[in-house]
Amino acid sequence: MIIGVPREIKKEEWRVGITPEGVAELKKAGQTVLVEAGAGEGSGFSDADYLGADADIVDKAALFRTADFIIKVKEPLPEEYDYFRTAQALFTFLHLAANPGLTGMLLEKNISAFAYETLEADGALPLLAPMSEIAGRMAPLMAGYFLQKKHGGEGIFPPGTVGVPPAKCVILGAGAVGSNAARIAFALGMDVTVLNPGMERLRRIDELFMGKVKTLALNPVNIEKMIKEADVLVCAVLVRGEKTPVLITREMLKKMKKGAVVVDVSVDQGGCLETTVPRTHADPIYEVEGVIHYTVANMPGAYPRTATLALAGATLPYIKMIAEQGVEGAIAMSDPLRSALNIYRGSVVHPGLARSMGTEPADIDQLISVKPQI
Repeated sequence: MIIGVPREIKKEEWRVGITPEGVAELKKAGQTVLVEAGAGEGSGFSDADYLGADADIVDKAALFRTADFIIKVKEPLPEEYDYFRTAQALFTFLHLAANPGLTGMLLEKNISAFAYETLEADGALPLLAPMSEIAGRMAPLMAGYFLQKKHGGEGIFPPGTVGVPPAKCVILGAGAVGSNAARIAFALGMDVTVLNPGMERLRRIDELFMGKVKTLALNPVNIEKMIKEADVLVCAVLVRGEKTPVLITREMLKKMKKGAVVVDVSVDQGGCLETTVPRTHADPIYEVEGVIHYTVANMPGAYPRTATLALAGATLPYIKMIAEQGVEGAIAMSDPLRSALNIYRGSVVHPGLARSMGTEPADIDQLISVKPQI
C-alpha cells in the first residue's frame, strides 16, 4: 500500500502524522511511504530524517495523487478537499459530528474515513488518550495565564498566597481530559471541584487526590451552582462520536464572575458552551458576557514534539494493520478499527455520528464482503 503523510495546513498546527521511526517500521513491512516536503519540521523532524528512513519526499499534489492511504493529525480543511481521490482511506482526528461540510466530502468521494477519536479498545480510547492528557494538563495552565488582568482576567493568582485563597477551578467531566486537568489544577494549588455524570470516575478522583479534590454529580443544578463560584471553568465533556451537548447557555454565562476564564477542551466536537467558537493559538481568546473564552481547537499542537511522539506511537500499530490487510481486511480482523471507521463506501457507519445526523448507521457487514472474525 502507498501511504501518504501530508503537511498539516491548519493554522499553528505543527504536529505530523508519522515520525521517521514509524516510516522505518512501515518500510520494513514492505510499504511505500510518501512524506510531503516540510511535513515534520514543526515537530523537529527534517526531510533528511525521513529520507534516512527511506521515505519519498514529494509535493502535496503528487502525494494525494499517488497515495492510497492518507495519514494526518487534524481533519482535512476545505482547501484540501479537492486533493482527495475517490476511494482513498484516511486516518486522522475527524470530529465529524461538528463538521457537516467535511462529512459531505468524505461521503461524496467514498473515502474510508477512520477517526482517531472514536477508536475503542478494551473500553478505552487509546488514540484520543495521549492528546487528551496533554490538553487536560494544558487547560489549567492556559486558564491561569489568562486570569492575568492584562488579558481581561480577574487578576487572581491561581494558587493564592498567604492569607489569600486560591482560584476556584471547576471541571466538567472526569475522563482523560478532566482527570488530567484536575491533576495540574491541584498541583498549582487551586481549589478544585470535578463534576461527572458517573460516580465510578468520581470515586477514582476522590481516591487519587485523597479527598482533597471535591466531587459532584454533573447535573443542571450543580453546574449552575458551581459556575457562579468558578474563577476557572474547564469543559472536558465527551460523547463518543457525537456532538458535545451544550451544558452552559449564554444566560447561564451571565451569572459567572466577570474575568473568569473558560477553557473549552470540547471545542472539537462543538463545545459545551453555547458561546463556544473555535480559535487558534495565534488568537486563542475572546470575551462574552465578561467571561474569557479559551477555545483553541488543537491545544496539543502547541507542544508538537511531545504530542507527535505520543500520538504517532499510539497510531502506528493500527496504521500497519490497515496497510498490511487493506481496509476491508483490517475491519474484519480488528474491532478497534471497526469502531474507528466513521464513513465507508459513501455511508455513515459509526452509530454516534449517525445519531448526530439524525439517521441510522449503515451495517458495515453488508458493505464489505469479508465477515468479522469473532
